[in-house]
Amino acid sequence: MTPVRLRRSLRWAGALVAAACLTLTGCGGEVGNPATNGINDAKSKVKADPDRVEPLSGTPKPALPVTVTSADGKKVTVKSADRIVPLTGAINEIVFTLGLGDNVVAKDITATFEQAGKLPTVTRGHDVSAESVLSLKPSVVIGDTTSGPAEAMQQIRDAGIPVVLLDTAKSLEDVSRRIGEVADVLGVQAAGEELVWRTEDRIAAVQKEIPQPKDGKKPRVAFLYLRGTAAVYLIGGAESGAGSLLNAAGAVDAGAESGLEKDFTAITPEALAKAQPDVILVMTKGLESVGGVDGLVKIPGVAETPAGMDRRVVHIPDGVLLNYGPRTDEVLKSLVDQLYGNAK
Repeated sequence: MTPVRLRRSLRWAGALVAAACLTLTGCGGEVGNPATNGINDAKSKVKADPDRVEPLSGTPKPALPVTVTSADGKKVTVKSADRIVPLTGAINEIVFTLGLGDNVVAKDITATFEQAGKLPTVTRGHDVSAESVLSLKPSVVIGDTTSGPAEAMQQIRDAGIPVVLLDTAKSLEDVSRRIGEVADVLGVQAAGEELVWRTEDRIAAVQKEIPQPKDGKKPRVAFLYLRGTAAVYLIGGAESGAGSLLNAAGAVDAGAESGLEKDFTAITPEALAKAQPDVILVMTKGLESVGGVDGLVKIPGVAETPAGMDRRVVHIPDGVLLNYGPRTDEVLKSLVDQLYGNAK
């Protein structure tokens, strides 16, 4: 994969300078509203805005063909971006934000933003329907290393469709890389550069506004993955993907700090007692699936934590929380606003 020349250290220095001239009101809309839908007892007040992406101005003209290296080692030549099939919600979000939304012909079930609403779904939980993809006659398919099964991906390739897989994005540090890679695949490197700058500037602006804890202690936040209808109750560890976001918000990943090294571990009273979270972070649908905060505190061990006793719960929509893309600044701002209650 030919990377967009990010020069990250210089970019972040420039972003921090630019952030001094920005306010949070210029950083895009909030992501979902945890504070006004009746299932969050956090003390913050976060404005609810529509679930939309904000494309760059203008429509970039792809400079194709390009040859890139897929994450599985295959050389892939992309000749057209007229009919794009992104296989993850995060990649779909990037393509739309680059200004190529009119060229997208399908979506993953996690692409919940408004502009993608009428697109047919070809992927559910990383499970790709090769027949559905091929029926749309795509000119390029973009997924990541979680896209599968392998037989479906090979079936699409055997039909002569360029398939490019990207490494998964698991941290804030992956945001610019992922944007650059998608832009490279589609031959819109200049738009990729612009989106990288915009995204980094906005993330830096949010971080500049994070208040310092009055007692000097960073809030301990446990990320819980909940699916009550399937009796799935997990606590995130070092590999959950949430740690980078929590650190950027000035918080401590309580699960990782307590010694949980895997991505997720079954919730037990012992694990929660060791993590001792001040706040619990969940996905919105996950919280709804257990009956809101009232149901959450009934999970064994939750009520005995500082977070459970204070009913301090932060939730962010499933479709954006761990995307690490163009709306990461909005996710971070929503997290910060809920953690600190808009304190200055």
